[in-house]
Amino acid sequence: MQNKIRFTALAAFALLAGAAQAQSSVTVYGRINLSVENQKAGDASAKNVLQNNSSRWGLKGSEDMGGGLKAGFQLESGLSADTGAAAATYWGRQAEVNLSGSFGTLRLGQMTSEAYYATADYISNHNHDTGTSSDALYAYVGRNSNKIAYRLPSMAQGMSLELATSLKEGGANNSYDVAWNYTVGGLQLGAGYEKNGDATQAAFRAFYMAGNLGLGGYLQRDDDAWSVKGSRTNVRLVGMVVAGANEFHLNVGRAGKVGSVNDSDATQYTLGINHNLSKRTKLYAFFTKVDDGKAGIYGGDFRSVAGGLRHNF
Repeated sequence: MQNKIRFTALAAFALLAGAAQAQSSVTVYGRINLSVENQKAGDASAKNVLQNNSSRWGLKGSEDMGGGLKAGFQLESGLSADTGAAAATYWGRQAEVNLSGSFGTLRLGQMTSEAYYATADYISNHNHDTGTSSDALYAYVGRNSNKIAYRLPSMAQGMSLELATSLKEGGANNSYDVAWNYTVGGLQLGAGYEKNGDATQAAFRAFYMAGNLGLGGYLQRDDDAWSVKGSRTNVRLVGMVVAGANEFHLNVGRAGKVGSVNDSDATQYTLGINHNLSKRTKLYAFFTKVDDGKAGIYGGDFRSVAGGLRHNF
């Protein structure tokens, strides 16, 4: 009889533990992305470097509290995979707690602007907008810290809308950002708006995938977003051809004159190829070049020839 009671208690404990495990989960994830590059900046001599491309690792988890209510968190830290050094602000990429349900999703903490993800990050898909081939011309004006964000419940299938503000702490301005995304079939649309003090930017993105061919781009208009006062228009066009495990990418960006500043326009070209060894691992190569105007708004002329390896886990 005593053994039967013990067995029943152990069975009940096992069932409870299994239920708790089903209701809560924590995932370790990340990306290691390194490339060997021959780089030239301005008139400096070309040099060979091992380039870190926004390598990172993180933790995320959620708890199902029943009735459609879930609590979650996400912590993400950048790291220099070429040296092993951690980021100066350890969870500087993301540190948030969130609560979601039929009312939508409330997010609190440190997080990247969804306006950026809806536009530039989505378009610069040859290397996920990282490293030396990242979009050098996009105006990011928002603040990531001290942020409160609210994602509305889905208004239609494939549509999302998020509103966020960074609170005025430590002498910083309040900043605001809005992001909208919509997917219907092979057409994917997005728009974003950010305001931080006098600096503002608004962008619209479209990408269409038809079989093995993908075409897209974004249009951005910003004001007082750079080191000089003035408005500017920025356009980026992308093309992708998929052939088996290979992807061929062409990416061209053109930033117009900033306000009345002469020689402040710039162009960026990127030609890349990805060879997908699996869903998580790829070999890649690219050529990227930034032709900056004499005003040097974007840090001067730059070019790189690169070959790399990226692994997601």
